[in-house]
Amino acid sequence: MRLHIQHATTFSYTQPISEAYTEMRLKPTDVGGQRCMAFTLTTEPQGVVKAYLDYYGNDVRHFDVLNLHQQLVVSAQSEVLTPEMFVDDQPSLSLLAEHDYRQSTVYAPQTDLIHQFAAAHQLPDDPQGTALALMHAVHSQLKYERGSTDVKTTAMEALQLGRGVCQDFAHLMLAACRSQNLLARYVSGYLYAPQSEQTASHAWVDVFVPGPGWISLDPTHNCQQTAYYVRVAVGRDYADVPPTRGVYTGSAKETLGVNVTVAAS
Repeated sequence: MRLHIQHATTFSYTQPISEAYTEMRLKPTDVGGQRCMAFTLTTEPQGVVKAYLDYYGNDVRHFDVLNLHQQLVVSAQSEVLTPEMFVDDQPSLSLLAEHDYRQSTVYAPQTDLIHQFAAAHQLPDDPQGTALALMHAVHSQLKYERGSTDVKTTAMEALQLGRGVCQDFAHLMLAACRSQNLLARYVSGYLYAPQSEQTASHAWVDVFVPGPGWISLDPTHNCQQTAYYVRVAVGRDYADVPPTRGVYTGSAKETLGVNVTVAAS
C-alpha cells in the first residue's frame, strides 16, 4: 500500500523566546518490507535541519532556532510503501540488544501484579503463542479511552486503571512480555484508518521469537501489523522514541499542537 503522511507540529509560547533546540523522530524507516519513498521536513521560522541515526537506528532530525519567536511550526511529509505484513530483515540479535529489550523500564516496570497478569497467559515452550496470548489479554484488560491517561502513565498505572490509549496498551504488553522472558520493543508510527475522522500517531509492540525473529503485534486493535501501519521508530519504551524532544531558553510556557493525516495515494 502507498500511504501519504502529513505531520504538523506547532510549538506556541506565552512570550517570545530567543533560542530553541529540537529533535524530531518522524521519518518512516526502511525495514521489514516497508520503504520510505520520500520525506521532507521544514520549519517556520526557517532553519538548517540536520540528521543522524540514534542508537536504535532511528532517523532523528534536529535543528536550532536562534531568532526571537513566539511560535515554531514543523511540517513533515512522507510517502511510504507498506508491506502486507512485517517480516524481520535480520532475525537475530546481539547480546547487547537482548539485554536492552529484556530490561525493566520506567514506563514498563516489572511488578508482582504485572507478573501475575502475564503468567496467567503463558504457553509453555511456545514463545510465539505466548506473545499472541498476551496481546489478546492486554486488549481485553484495557479499555481504550482518550484522556484517561497522559504521556507519563506507566504500564502498572494503566493496568490498575483498566483503561488507556495506544501508548498504555503497548507499555503493558512490553512489561508483560518481559516478565515472561520474551524480548520486546516499543514501535512508534502511524495507522491508516480510513473510516475514522481522527488520525494520530500510533504505538504497538515487536516481540522477538527465536526463528522468525521480530513479530509485530498491536494490542490496541488485537492484531498483527498490516499494510495499514507505518513504522517510524523503535526503542525500549516511549522515552526512546518521542516524536518531539527539545529545550528552549526563557521563562515562557510552551503549548504543543499536533495535526496528523494519513491517506492512501
